Amino acid sequence: MTVHRRALATESWPEFKDADEAGTAGRRIYAVGDIHGYAGLLAAMRNAIVEDMRRYPADRALVIFLGDFIDRGPDSFEVVEALAQAQDDGVDGVETLCLRGNHDDWLATFLADASVLSRWAIKGGLETLVSYGLKEGDILAGVADIDRAIALQKDFAAAIPDRHREFMLSLPLWHGDGDYFFAHAGVDPDRPLDDQRIEDLTWIRDKFLLSRKNFGKVVVHGHTPRPAVESLPNRINVDTGVYLRQVLSCVILEGTQRHLLQVGASQTADLAMETGA
Repeated sequence: MTVHRRALATESWPEFKDADEAGTAGRRIYAVGDIHGYAGLLAAMRNAIVEDMRRYPADRALVIFLGDFIDRGPDSFEVVEALAQAQDDGVDGVETLCLRGNHDDWLATFLADASVLSRWAIKGGLETLVSYGLKEGDILAGVADIDRAIALQKDFAAAIPDRHREFMLSLPLWHGDGDYFFAHAGVDPDRPLDDQRIEDLTWIRDKFLLSRKNFGKVVVHGHTPRPAVESLPNRINVDTGVYLRQVLSCVILEGTQRHLLQVGASQTADLAMETGA
């Protein structure tokens, strides 16, 4: 089934009635939400973006993946391979940029600190390590025993390809573009955008999500799954819970316009959140 973009309306808030509309800096941006190890949906979304570029040509485009590429789903290895290749390729005026999420940070941390396994494995790390060829029984043993975790860490260091290691360790935490600021989880409303902490960029929830402040730029993020994309005056949440609903979402930003692309089980449903729905 061909996937078509849909207009994404922005909720109106009195606090922003005099604010200028946010815009991009001369290129189209595709911002894709959390993938969580679903290679088939990633491939479908990449195809949808190619088709959107064909239907609506643009001289320059940037595809930003907002983090949490791994964990929960069965294909973390394949997702990392596809994203690393896409970021290296950069063909026909389309650049790819991948940001670090909290799940991606767990993998990077595990390479240096085996103790993180007890927290990571139960949040999807088990599925990721299995996708790299490690045995489920060994992983569960490592959760319960630090010495087994250290042994598993060595096995993983030997199993992960150098390109995957370099890709995961080099993921930036944020990207600014025009009037938009891209980060996995969000920002601390009480700190300037250029002084954010890693724990907020990768983990923050309520303090950011409930804020009606003008952050200086519109923050585009994932991390907190919602039934629909949230298009608000101060932020856009692109995480529609791929591991819960089998729907992967992408917001298209160009000039002051916002559009939506979705692939997956409910791609024909109107999941765009408009006026607080």
